[in-house]
Amino acid sequence: MISKFNYIRFNLFFLFLIGIIYTSYSQDEIITGLVIDKSGSPIPGVNITEDAVSFNGAVTDFDGNFIIKAKPTSTLIISYVGFITQEIKLDGQKNLNITLEEDLFGLEEVTVVAYGEQKKESVIAAVTSVDPTELRIPTSNLTTSLAGRVAGLISYQRSGEPGRDNAEFFIRGVSTFGYARSPLILIDGIETTSTDLARLQPDDIASFSIMKDATATALYGARGANGVIMVTTKEGKQGKVKLNVRYEKAYTSATKRVSIADPITYMRLHNEALATRDPLGGRIYSLEKILISQDPNRNQMAYPTINWFDELLEDYTLNSRFNFNVSGGGKIARYYLAATVNTDNGNLKIEPQNNFNNNINFNRISLRSNININLTPTTEVAVRFNGNFDDYNGPLNGGEEIYKQAMQTNPVLYPKYYAPDANYLNTTHILFGNYGQFGDYLNPYANMVRGYKDESYNNVLATVEIKQNLDFITKGLKARALVNTSRYSFYNLERKYNPFYYALANYDFQSDIYSLIALNPNQGTEYLEYNEGAKTISNSVYFEGSLNYNRILNEKHNVSGMLVGIIRELKYANNGNLQTSLPYRNIGLSGRFTYALDSKYFAEFNFGLNGSERFAKSERFGFFPSFGFGWYMSNEDFMKKYENTITKLKFKGTYGLVGNDQIGSASDRFFYISQVNLNDGGMGSMFGQEFSNWINGVSIDRYANDQITWEKATMTNIGFELGLFGMIDLQADYFTEYRSNILMDRAQTPSTLGLQAPIRANVGEASSKGFEFTIDYKQDFRNDFYLSARANFSYATSKYEVYDELDYVSAGLPWRSRIGLNLSQPYGYIAERLFIDEADIANSPLQTFGEYMPGDIKYKDINNDGIIDINDEVPIGYPTTPEIIYGFGISSSYKNFDLSFFFQGSARSSFFVDAYRTSPFIDTSGSAIGNNALLTAWANDYWSENDRNLYAAWPRLSDQLIDNNNRNSTWWLRDGGFLRLKSLEIGYSINPEDIERLKLESLRIYLSGTNLLTFSKFKIWDVEMGGNGLGYPIQKGINLGLNMNF
Repeated sequence: MISKFNYIRFNLFFLFLIGIIYTSYSQDEIITGLVIDKSGSPIPGVNITEDAVSFNGAVTDFDGNFIIKAKPTSTLIISYVGFITQEIKLDGQKNLNITLEEDLFGLEEVTVVAYGEQKKESVIAAVTSVDPTELRIPTSNLTTSLAGRVAGLISYQRSGEPGRDNAEFFIRGVSTFGYARSPLILIDGIETTSTDLARLQPDDIASFSIMKDATATALYGARGANGVIMVTTKEGKQGKVKLNVRYEKAYTSATKRVSIADPITYMRLHNEALATRDPLGGRIYSLEKILISQDPNRNQMAYPTINWFDELLEDYTLNSRFNFNVSGGGKIARYYLAATVNTDNGNLKIEPQNNFNNNINFNRISLRSNININLTPTTEVAVRFNGNFDDYNGPLNGGEEIYKQAMQTNPVLYPKYYAPDANYLNTTHILFGNYGQFGDYLNPYANMVRGYKDESYNNVLATVEIKQNLDFITKGLKARALVNTSRYSFYNLERKYNPFYYALANYDFQSDIYSLIALNPNQGTEYLEYNEGAKTISNSVYFEGSLNYNRILNEKHNVSGMLVGIIRELKYANNGNLQTSLPYRNIGLSGRFTYALDSKYFAEFNFGLNGSERFAKSERFGFFPSFGFGWYMSNEDFMKKYENTITKLKFKGTYGLVGNDQIGSASDRFFYISQVNLNDGGMGSMFGQEFSNWINGVSIDRYANDQITWEKATMTNIGFELGLFGMIDLQADYFTEYRSNILMDRAQTPSTLGLQAPIRANVGEASSKGFEFTIDYKQDFRNDFYLSARANFSYATSKYEVYDELDYVSAGLPWRSRIGLNLSQPYGYIAERLFIDEADIANSPLQTFGEYMPGDIKYKDINNDGIIDINDEVPIGYPTTPEIIYGFGISSSYKNFDLSFFFQGSARSSFFVDAYRTSPFIDTSGSAIGNNALLTAWANDYWSENDRNLYAAWPRLSDQLIDNNNRNSTWWLRDGGFLRLKSLEIGYSINPEDIERLKLESLRIYLSGTNLLTFSKFKIWDVEMGGNGLGYPIQKGINLGLNMNF
């Protein structure tokens, strides 16, 4: 209980403080002013703060005017994004006219770092920031615009299907062969997925940063080993209401569609494939069929010649994107509200006889609300809401499968559907074409139009953040608390019918009349069945609290410190599994401490202390420290004489440790507990002879191991930043990383132990290294002409250091060891050429992959044992993940016109052409019967008796899979490098005076394109898709847009 004396003393002290504050304010004077740019135009939203009273501030109105009460001896700080900050000492001035100069590198004055911001000059961590406007390309998926734009980000795209087209990306390459390799993604400080990042609208982004080294990521502890992508969204500013509207309409098509041979060539070469393997065998297509099929007046039902790609796919599709945002506010509250509606369509054809749409239609609605409220001069509350609502409608098996089935289907056996004959004139269903006795051949058109599926994804996040200025305790102290909750739900359902299949029963050539036979009259249906699919519900709660201290002492010593505590819980509602139904929980404590001397010398220490439920108590917590040093050499006195030439020169170095608890596999959770399957059908027993009763048995999927612990990454980064003439900015970094404690299976566990599951331990180690640089050039020529250029280059490579494997060196097979090789290194056989003749086969080592003939692939005997087998596999080609990513582009404007373009490049990567899926004539369809199409590239260059080209693109033809040729080898290895014109845009801005009567502040019309040109050695499909070239192709687009500001 507080004593009466203490109570009176407290109240007297409180009244004394009020008196001091009142006295100080009574000495303030009213200061007015106008803020304009170099052209004389007023600048609204400029922040005006008094240096002596940190919470005293004002913001310019729509006309650039401001009013503030301040001491006549104070200094006003004038700041606005994109302009150089000015400090104006009042010295009794009461009316100010201020002209702000544009800062060509202004976006880099403040850099977003872990749990906060730092001045760019004091950042010694490897952090790269990107102007959000550079991410604005005509696509609704943000991840596809990242490649080549950010140094250190290795990215590539494998599919162009709407809603399934996320790019894969790694920060500084792949540095582990463990489970999790992707970076941590944070949007407004909240952990999200790559899908949430993909849905983010560039117009809503305030900052986009990539954090790459230990000093940048150590505060995230267990989550930061693979790097961090940090995005913040825009907030409202004091001033009049601003409304921004953007609408785009895009024409999109495949960057490159796979080319297949015409049906006549298909039949001719299919016959040749039979004859070249078995000269005495029959022929599948008669000469009569081949000849009649060339007659344009033939009956198409009796003699079909189908290009299934043409039957299934449109040449182009139309998409639309709409975004608007409104922002504004007063001294107390500010707001930023945004909504986005995107519609992306597939290029699948629609069957007019159906009463539903089977084409891909991906609709996305995003809502965002960021509200900031000043509860008191020292207390700010931010309330953020974000919702993503995705609806996908498409074919039952997805667009990817439709493309694959088009490749798997014979083009001359049957049409997509038959016109009814005399017996089926009144049939109400579609007479889909098929073959055989039961209609069990593949008809991709029937599969595409027989139904559709609906998928719905909903993700809603709400965040409340409180920032409290604690200057009344000690100057520079602040506190922050944040709570976030998210709700995710997914469901899908299918509506489908079973197709009725028909085949040609007979055809009278003279009368041109055919009759059909029903192949599955009892299995087909004329109604849509309804099937519910998977449902997923999850929710998470995240708490974060921090204390921050930042202060300048004696005008030279800048010290800062921060402590952050986090707690996160994630729950899944309906996993149907006890283990996964338990809440996922993480807890962590992080800290950052920095010191700067006279803006010249910088030191920083960071740490993360994290706990993970996956490990036993003895291994549960991990401590991950880092430190760094920097020297801002250009701030030295001896550099002043070069200040007009060398505007910035900074050297920096960091070293630290970060951790990763996402190890093992997705099904692994508690490593210290055995995972036992009590109902394993594969381990059961049968009881009884007459009335057999099968009892499922027990098996072990994972043995308990309380020694399994964190995967750790030791990182080093050395770099420099150089500014020249106030126009050129160069940043370069060299980095190394060493991963240890990588979880892997032990290779040399004796089988005599009788273990069911592999023994695993943290024994793997890997290293990576590389370098990267970014160069920017910006200049305003002051004659209505502006020019900027940007280029970046990233190189990252890796290798196995410790890998638990068989002792290949002692076995005389050192080339089979992974140690010393890249983590993405492909293995295969060295193909020397094709066999010449039988004598060549007889005089060559025995190849143990089934039968082979002259014209089939001949492999090199690496160990000279006279046998070609798995021991002759060696590392071949470049890694499958690109080691080099680069990009360069230019933006310019002259008066009302603007022009920009950007090229993206990739190098030092390889991929395998899938010899199995591209083998002509064979059946790769799986459940149905099919015959692969014939690629034009193979039809134009294959080995034959008449052309014994030992280096032909395709070996000797066959209608059966030749296992000898279906091996990963240098024969199928291709260079994955390319250069692509990623974006091109030209725009025109209407003069403000011409649109003033429309209440518009600005109006811009633009034409843009994406993926317009690609340069590559590989020509069969889009090279960026790698080995997935038979899937849904990457899209190119031409886009017409309109941007209005009110």
